[in-house]
Amino acid sequence: MDNYDDIRPFRDEEIPAAMRRIVESDGFPLLASWIFPDRSLEQVRQLLLSFRTIREFQHEVMMAVNLRILSRSIDRLTYSGFERLDPDTQYLFVSNHRDIMLDASLLQYLLVKHGRETSQVTFGANLMQPGLVTDIGKSNKMFRVERGGRMRDFYMSSQHLSDYIRHVIIDQRESVWIAQRNGRTKDGNDHTDQGIIKMFCMSKPEDKIRALSELHIVPVSISYERESCDILKAIELYESRFQNYIKKPGEDLNSILTGILQQKGQVNIALCDELTEADLSCYNNCTNNEYHKKVAELIDSRINKAYVCYPSNYIAHDLRYGQTRYQQHYTPDQLAEFKHSMARLNDYDVADPDVLKDIFLGIYANPVRNQ
Repeated sequence: MDNYDDIRPFRDEEIPAAMRRIVESDGFPLLASWIFPDRSLEQVRQLLLSFRTIREFQHEVMMAVNLRILSRSIDRLTYSGFERLDPDTQYLFVSNHRDIMLDASLLQYLLVKHGRETSQVTFGANLMQPGLVTDIGKSNKMFRVERGGRMRDFYMSSQHLSDYIRHVIIDQRESVWIAQRNGRTKDGNDHTDQGIIKMFCMSKPEDKIRALSELHIVPVSISYERESCDILKAIELYESRFQNYIKKPGEDLNSILTGILQQKGQVNIALCDELTEADLSCYNNCTNNEYHKKVAELIDSRINKAYVCYPSNYIAHDLRYGQTRYQQHYTPDQLAEFKHSMARLNDYDVADPDVLKDIFLGIYANPVRNQ
């Protein structure tokens, strides 16, 4: 039994069985018609049943998914930094996290576009429930990440995850994508959890510098002109002010679908400079906790610097603080369009609508402040 069978993606030999389960699922007809609108259901069925490898599934289906999203809900996708990737090096992409699916999926699209193999991708255990989503995810190089639980169990799962990430990059010679924190950024503040850095180091505790330098960490900054699930995020933050927010049944799936279908305007993906051994050696004399904090701050600084602020960000900042400081970055029409979009908040019956409005504005305004 493989040491990582409990968390790893499918292997090629497991793809035919996974494809059979996918085409026999209740959700298959709807997915097939959305991804391949010009093909019959039987044609799509036979296509999936012909796959024998993960690469075939990714290049024939997941690339089609990304192209569909790009044509339907993204006005323009821009990117930078891919030319700096070494063809012979595998990377740990540590990304800010704004959308459950798209952050990683669009990166995979761009890696293929630049002639590279796709990376493995972390997938929260809360989403890895038996069924269609898991079969698609594990066929798409997604591996399971446990969250929470008892302290001892959390420590063991963190050690296991750290070992697996090193195994994938060093032994399997594949890159890995992981979010900078558990869960999506909902308030517009992209902060790296220093616990993530601690987890990376667990696989090589005897040398904290090489523990990270050997993983070739590349921060990834993804920016959406229209924040994915902005209204849903604002409502969750509003309801979380006085009590722990409890997700409703099907909420994660709703967020995935909303992120796919919602208009996002322009999107930018920037690969920041790699964290080199020279960068990390500056913190050699720090305690382990200080080291984890400093590295997290370094990742944050690179992500925030590379973040692209769009007119929506500058408009929100001016509206939130009653200013016209950034009015040169947007037009009157763009201001009117943003206000019209924000008017959707009026559909929600809340006790303090001004607080909800301020939370919504903060989602867009905070990246401007952070820069």
